[in-house]
Amino acid sequence: MDSALLVHRLHFAFTVTFHYLFPMLTMGLAPLIVALKTMALWKKDEAYARAARFWAKIFGINFVIGVVTGIPMEFQFGTNWSHFSRFAGGVIGQTLGMEGMFAFFLESAFLGLFLYGEKRLSPKAHWFSALMVFLGSWLSGYFIICTDAWMQHPVGYATSADGSVAVSSFWSLVLNPWAVWQYAHNMCGAAICGAFAMCALGAFYLLSRTHVEQAKIFVKVGIVSGLFFTAMVMGPTGDGQGRLVSQYQPATLAAMEALWETTPGAPLVILGQPNQEEKKIDNPIYVPKMLSFLTYRRWNAEVKGLDAFPDTDRPDNIPLLYYSYHIMVGLGTIFAVIMVACAFLWWRGTLWTARWMHWILMLSLPLPYIANTAGWMTAEIGRQPWLVYGLLRTAQGYSKNVSAANGWFTLLGFMGMYTVLSILFIFLVRREIEHGPEEPPQPIKPIVTTKQEFLSEVR
Repeated sequence: MDSALLVHRLHFAFTVTFHYLFPMLTMGLAPLIVALKTMALWKKDEAYARAARFWAKIFGINFVIGVVTGIPMEFQFGTNWSHFSRFAGGVIGQTLGMEGMFAFFLESAFLGLFLYGEKRLSPKAHWFSALMVFLGSWLSGYFIICTDAWMQHPVGYATSADGSVAVSSFWSLVLNPWAVWQYAHNMCGAAICGAFAMCALGAFYLLSRTHVEQAKIFVKVGIVSGLFFTAMVMGPTGDGQGRLVSQYQPATLAAMEALWETTPGAPLVILGQPNQEEKKIDNPIYVPKMLSFLTYRRWNAEVKGLDAFPDTDRPDNIPLLYYSYHIMVGLGTIFAVIMVACAFLWWRGTLWTARWMHWILMLSLPLPYIANTAGWMTAEIGRQPWLVYGLLRTAQGYSKNVSAANGWFTLLGFMGMYTVLSILFIFLVRREIEHGPEEPPQPIKPIVTTKQEFLSEVR
């Protein structure tokens, strides 16, 4: 691989991975904040309103850092991937433009109202502002995923005389079946991140015996949402996304499972290490015929292996793709086990005294970040060696006039700046956690008005 191409790929991989750590949580917290505001209105319980205000602050910090780290990525389309931009700009410019003009402004405008307008808005109007923040953040995610989905499965385009592509059908672009399933799967993953973050902080407060009332609200809301979204990510959304991969990117599916040979009744590998030199999996643990059934709903269906594709059309890092995919699936299974165990303890009435489970919840905080990152690595490594699947190879899309040395220089610069941003983020979030949710206002002691009351107070 050309050294400059490798550096440009590392450059974008670093910036996009770091950036997504923040939208992942904002998109995951947005529906939970709406749920807290809804419970506050429905139950007329100020405790839920305090919880919503607290998580809105965490949301706001994530939102700001996400904006700062997201802007450079769009410039990289021109600086590092100019040939790709020249080829596909007529398509991806549509969805990226709509994300900025519509979804981002909707989210940011109503976030300001939600954070600073509670005392000026009626309770229902403030609830509506939370709903609009949620819709804006999830709409933003949809337009971004529409862009990536077109690169995975290009539809609704026409080739111009100069070889570039442009949109021929707007609705085919935004209703791309790949986008629908990828969006559903991705947003469920983000919601799991929000649910575990809420549970983890609630568990921390329970372990430290502070803000116990709020901690129980955090854990309960996190468990309910975590159960639902874990079921969705493992069930219909994961299955739907997987079937699209098998239909449109069969080489990717073979590499994800390290299936070297075309096999009828292909097994599903649970554990094992891909041995690329000997074209086998070392120390495999697998379920016989399960991959064929999950892919084609037939136990003896034939699944194409890597031997069915030329080397030039296979993903260029099969071990990394294999491990990314299995880390994502493995962690998804762990999430389900944790959430079911928490629900069982809650049902038994022992959740609030089970400190061992509080430790598990608190220490599980990084896992959804790892799972979501591994999921995106699976999608993007699996698409290789294509930038736009079947239309433009990665080796054709990067900026040929930007040397590897220049790429390294800017990459190191971004690493330094993002280190500073990381420190700032940790400082701000830690300050909010130490302060905790707002305490209920204390009743004002009446002013002493009589001589007898004054003497009793003095005594």
